[in-house]
Amino acid sequence: MVSPPPGAAAVAAARAWLRVGPAPRPLMGSQGGVGPPGNGGPGEGESGETRKLQEEGRAARGKRRKGKGKSGAGQGGKGNGAEGKPAPPQAKEETGLGAEAGPSAGPGKAGERGGSVEEGARRLVRGDEGSAGARKEAKGRGEGKKEEWRVRTGRRESARPTRAQGRGGQAWGRLAGTRAAMATAAEEEAAAAREPACRPAAGPALLRLPEELLLLIFSYLDMQALGRLAQVCRWLRRFTSCDLLWRRIARASLNSGFTRLGTDLMASVPVKERVKISQNWRLGRCREGILLKWRCSQMPWMQLEGDSLYISQANFILAYQFRPDGASLNRRPLGVFAGHDEDVCHFVLANSHIISAGGDGKIGIHKIHSTFTVKYSAHVQEVNCVDCKGGIIVSGSRDRTAKVWPLASGRLGQCLHTIQTEDRVWSIAISPLLRFLPKLNLPEVLGTLNTQDAFLWWVDLIPFSSSFVTGTACCGHFSPLRIWDLNSGQLMTHLGSDFPPGAGVLDVMYESPSTLLSCGYDTYVRYWDLRASARKCVMEWEEPHDSTLYCLQTDGNHLLATGSSYYGVVRLWDRRQRACLHAFPLTSTPLSSPVYCLRFTTRHLYAALSYSLRVLDFQNP
Repeated sequence: MVSPPPGAAAVAAARAWLRVGPAPRPLMGSQGGVGPPGNGGPGEGESGETRKLQEEGRAARGKRRKGKGKSGAGQGGKGNGAEGKPAPPQAKEETGLGAEAGPSAGPGKAGERGGSVEEGARRLVRGDEGSAGARKEAKGRGEGKKEEWRVRTGRRESARPTRAQGRGGQAWGRLAGTRAAMATAAEEEAAAAREPACRPAAGPALLRLPEELLLLIFSYLDMQALGRLAQVCRWLRRFTSCDLLWRRIARASLNSGFTRLGTDLMASVPVKERVKISQNWRLGRCREGILLKWRCSQMPWMQLEGDSLYISQANFILAYQFRPDGASLNRRPLGVFAGHDEDVCHFVLANSHIISAGGDGKIGIHKIHSTFTVKYSAHVQEVNCVDCKGGIIVSGSRDRTAKVWPLASGRLGQCLHTIQTEDRVWSIAISPLLRFLPKLNLPEVLGTLNTQDAFLWWVDLIPFSSSFVTGTACCGHFSPLRIWDLNSGQLMTHLGSDFPPGAGVLDVMYESPSTLLSCGYDTYVRYWDLRASARKCVMEWEEPHDSTLYCLQTDGNHLLATGSSYYGVVRLWDRRQRACLHAFPLTSTPLSSPVYCLRFTTRHLYAALSYSLRVLDFQNP
């Protein structure tokens, strides 16, 4: 047995006092020789030893901060901290125990042994202090990084609820009391939003002017200037949303709900919102969708009324209700109207009735809100077109006749006039003024107009107050467009004189009592003004691909839409220009189909094809 060295008790006491951890494992030198005495031995003064200890501690701390703390282990049990350089924990343990094992491994002087043991203890203590300092420094750096990350992500964490918070919100949302509280809060927010914003007390002198003067000044601004002005403050935003400021801009926009004479057809929708949507029509920004599909090829016709859509499929007419977005339908129809033995060729809505024309030569009358249905034989061959206004029904057929019928319940099926057209009749339309004549108080209306407007009213009213127009195949007569008197059934005039043979008119519509639009096989859309000339159209637009035009629709102002015979192409036209504005092909090559019918609102366009009903959504492109 080897007796413990004299300095072992001092080392143990130093460890206990500093609480540096458990004692290291004993480690023998490689040769078992005694290492040379430390430089801080008893031969040097006390002040030199202290100075060296301070310098060595500073050097050790600097190296640890840089992360480059290195130490060379003693060779063969020698080098036990003789140079005073710091070492890794394992090397430090080896160095300190090498000092302890030195006396037992080989002979040496007592003074040298004592100096080596005490120096080893001091080095052990310094190494433990340095290790503790390095651990504290590393811990501080880690906590600093965590704090920095917490600060950087604090905004996102506070802005986005956690999953647990989401579950809690859902759970609380299921409670009736919380629902009531949420509803109350929503009502308070809505009430606050409805309250008019107060005019700013401080600001430019312009904002302190009376509102009438501000309206006059702002009425000279364009759309972009009004939009920038609305970003100044909440009061100006609400003030610039006034319909009076946007009416002038809306009347110059496409499909904004205003007619050429300034009549507002959609007074319930804010004008500013309609102007925003009209920019999508002008730029052609829309989203295409499919509302309905069917397996067999058909020739559908459709009509819009409020939030309902009526469409013919084979020998039925189905009524669907739009969903709130206007771009989709409820799958279950509201009603189904039957009565024809063959396909429905055409139908119109008038006075809560559906008047339909069928391929079986019959006219059907269906009451929308009841099961009342009447049909009667009208023509020898299929009835291609029908129209109804002011209690009068007109119909056109392949049998080269047009007939006039009353809508009165006691006189259904009694023909008033039979007109020989000398051609197959493809389209027909009644003058729109006839709808308002029974309810119109002419002295009162004319008294509210100036001299020029009153003169135009009389010009429109006298010659064409009770007339209708027919569009024929242009095979038996040189003009396919002729205007007839409803009361007598006599020809009043014909439109145009330079039509080529076979230039049949497939669709015709009145825009006012004296203006109408037509399209057909000759690939042209023509605009006629009866006040100017009946021999030549006022303006015309040619289909770029020389396709037959099956249908047309107008907003009553600047927008015109047409449906062509190939690939389901829908074209938008600005009537102030000659060229086409935008084209939308709705079918591909294998399923090429004509566009049989077009209808649109200020937000959506609907097109009926052979196999589907398509929608173009301009509100949410």
